Amino acid sequence: MRDFQLPGRSAVFASNGMCATSHPLAAKVAIDTLQAGGNAVDAAIAGAVLLGICEPQMTGIGGDCFVLLKPAGTERVIALNGSGRAPKGLMSQDLRDRGHHTVPVNSVESVTLPGAVDAFCRLSADWGKFDMAQTLGPAIHYAENGVPVAPRTAFDWREAVDNLQGDARQYYLLQGRAPTAGQIFRAPRQADVLRKVAAQGRAGFYEGEVAEDMVLSLQAMGGTHQMQDFAAVACDYTNPVSGIYKGTEVLEHPPNGQGATAILLLNILAEFDLAGLDPFGADRAHIEAEAAKLAYDARNRFLADADHTTRLAHMLAPETAKTLAALINPNRAMPAAAPLTEAVHKDTIYLTVVDKDRMAVSLIYSVFHSFGSGLASAKFGINFQNRGAGFTLTPGHPNEAAGGKRPMHTIIPGMLRQNGRVTMPFGVMGGAYQPNGHARFITNLVDFGLDPQTAIDAPRSFSGEDGMEVERGYAPEVRAKLAEMGHDVKIPDGPIGGAQAILMDDSGVLQGASDPRKDGCALGY
Repeated sequence: MRDFQLPGRSAVFASNGMCATSHPLAAKVAIDTLQAGGNAVDAAIAGAVLLGICEPQMTGIGGDCFVLLKPAGTERVIALNGSGRAPKGLMSQDLRDRGHHTVPVNSVESVTLPGAVDAFCRLSADWGKFDMAQTLGPAIHYAENGVPVAPRTAFDWREAVDNLQGDARQYYLLQGRAPTAGQIFRAPRQADVLRKVAAQGRAGFYEGEVAEDMVLSLQAMGGTHQMQDFAAVACDYTNPVSGIYKGTEVLEHPPNGQGATAILLLNILAEFDLAGLDPFGADRAHIEAEAAKLAYDARNRFLADADHTTRLAHMLAPETAKTLAALINPNRAMPAAAPLTEAVHKDTIYLTVVDKDRMAVSLIYSVFHSFGSGLASAKFGINFQNRGAGFTLTPGHPNEAAGGKRPMHTIIPGMLRQNGRVTMPFGVMGGAYQPNGHARFITNLVDFGLDPQTAIDAPRSFSGEDGMEVERGYAPEVRAKLAEMGHDVKIPDGPIGGAQAILMDDSGVLQGASDPRKDGCALGY
């Protein structure tokens, strides 16, 4: 139990249904959807699409999503890949010929096809109770009438002003400036797009007037995108990848997501007695940082579009983790973290919903960087993601940029299963940090016995190629010891990631946890 004399937040308990996400309006809309007779899929879509209005720097209908779904009445988990592909005309050699070594972050070449709307329509048709018109009603309302900008959203928006280019500036700035907390942000042209999707399904987005707006806008910026590229967008059902960490089964989305990295990282950490360490001390942070460097290095070499990944089994093998764990010096940092293959970012939303029948949805949805590519369509103001910056330009690499190919993705939803029963949908936002965040959250639960809210609240650290970021929640002496161990310690400008989770234990009561690093909350009924 937390110390009620100190700042913090309690977990949320409810027995019928629960949503945890990064904005209160989205959480409320999800609960309203459940109470109106919808299920967890309806509620998740309603909340997620609204988050594109509440947190447009994080996500939107020009982006991608991944979903893990536990249907009611079963403990099986289904994965849905809602990530888009590069347009057929993209060729890495063209970029190399122009002198590029990576895909430029704020460029039309970085714009991959938006996969989320197709995934939402498929998910609704296959698993929802409501039609899309009813599900999208709240998002249409708020897009038309506006939402007050929340404090964390305002903080991120202000940092991203320079990312916005051309038409995006008229749609996502107020008189040329980022909105401040409490100002109203409206997106009436997005409301028009959502009405088309409500009436026509995916065709309202990937064909006709909306698709034409996106294609003509991208072509005007030099893109190779064609109407056929948009019409061909299709999500895929697949099976999760999984691993066991000290008796807890961890379910992750398969490639092109980076969920296998989290499993490899946990397998490495399982070779150490984390439970014998101070949970917020330097030794635990050091072991985790070293394990992450090794796991991310493996990710950089092996993970890509599932059609091009051949070493997934090697990443998940316990023998691989044992070999890597033996490289870790418990007292000394490796010289540097492996360079990340994708451009570093921290902009994502995560939402989880559990309904009265215990259908559970774990959904993550993003435009990659803050406001994605910084580009938007001229007529409807659809903000284009820059997931193509997740490709590499290294010839022959499994993740080399190519037309019709999905880039390696950072966003990963998660679920936990105990003794064959799904017990927790969860997710950790924060771009490259996400596998590390999954491992930190799970080891907080398993090794240190923290409840979900405390596990989320706990301080974080992350070692990237620019050094080891250590949040201010760590004591100064911890940062000093980490520096003595050879880490290049920095206090990050902003918090590291965010997280949401819902515990489904055998009591029949749901326990929702939401990260105070974000504006959101858990709500139940």
